[in-house]
Amino acid sequence: MKLIIQIPCFNEEETLPTTLADLPRTVAGFDQVEWLVIDDGSVDQTLRVARDHGVDHIVKLTNNKGLAAGFQAGLDACLKLGADVIVNTDADNQYDASFIPALVAPVLAGEADMVVGDREVHKIEHFSPLKVRLQKLGSAVVRRASETDIADATSGFRAYNREAAIQLAVVSRFTYTLESLIQAGKLLVATKHVPVSTNEKLRESRLFPSMWSYVRRNTVSIFRIYAQYEPMRVFMSLAGILFLLACIPWLRFFVAWVQDDGAGHVQSLIFGGVLFTAAVMVAALAVMGDLLHGQRILTQRVFERVRRIELQLGVPPSHYEPGARPTGQDPTTGAHAAPPVTDEIDAETTSR
Repeated sequence: MKLIIQIPCFNEEETLPTTLADLPRTVAGFDQVEWLVIDDGSVDQTLRVARDHGVDHIVKLTNNKGLAAGFQAGLDACLKLGADVIVNTDADNQYDASFIPALVAPVLAGEADMVVGDREVHKIEHFSPLKVRLQKLGSAVVRRASETDIADATSGFRAYNREAAIQLAVVSRFTYTLESLIQAGKLLVATKHVPVSTNEKLRESRLFPSMWSYVRRNTVSIFRIYAQYEPMRVFMSLAGILFLLACIPWLRFFVAWVQDDGAGHVQSLIFGGVLFTAAVMVAALAVMGDLLHGQRILTQRVFERVRRIELQLGVPPSHYEPGARPTGQDPTTGAHAAPPVTDEIDAETTSR
């Protein structure tokens, strides 16, 4: 059994040594524990620091693609490197690495495919009361959208078994935490959460410039992701609201018409007609969204099968470089991205 701990990084030369110093090299239930760093286009010495501190594998993205893209690239590499279980943690040392055995325990026991570390945000000292309330509200919305019982939806401290990692396909550009949860709730991925502790804050978050920016972007992400998976419910609900609003001016016009004053309230009839037309258009979007959702499910199943075929064929991970020491896996970055030319291909080319 192999456990790979992956760490998405973007300019983390200052905090990465502290994070790596706390990571375990042995975990009960695993024969191998390896570390993988996803370098998301860093322009500092993140790669040098990673190698100096014994990181086994590196996924090097040429320029900054964002946390979600880095996370997805890391999952792909971990699978192709033979991981049975993948743990994701942050480079800013937010999460207490001593809880990794507790995080992977439900996966090893077969109780869950995906386990989320619950930070119990009300216990985090540097979280303001407003931030705690917003975190709890956001998690409640995600629980409803994903039909799971995860208490801390934005926690990035997670464990995935091989099946969960194969099925997940994050397309959001902002964050993977919300989409992967909602996706897991709609797929054959059993979820669970365990309480974990956090460390002292080493730096401010780089994902958002302010609290309100965080709220706005997460709200948009939740709506967008939920609409992708439940388009009929979302757009039909909006259509129903618009229809009810259309009934208000229509009722006003009807009352006036009964009182022989309909000519003076034609504007109410027109306004109601505009709202009704909008309701019909949104209802049409619901039908179209439902059709697209069916196509998305089929595409996701194709993606899953392609990934399984790649793993069966031994396709190497993309953007890969060995870490502190040779791993037996050829690099696939830069000029090494093309597959090596075999002797059979050389002989065939020569004969031509």
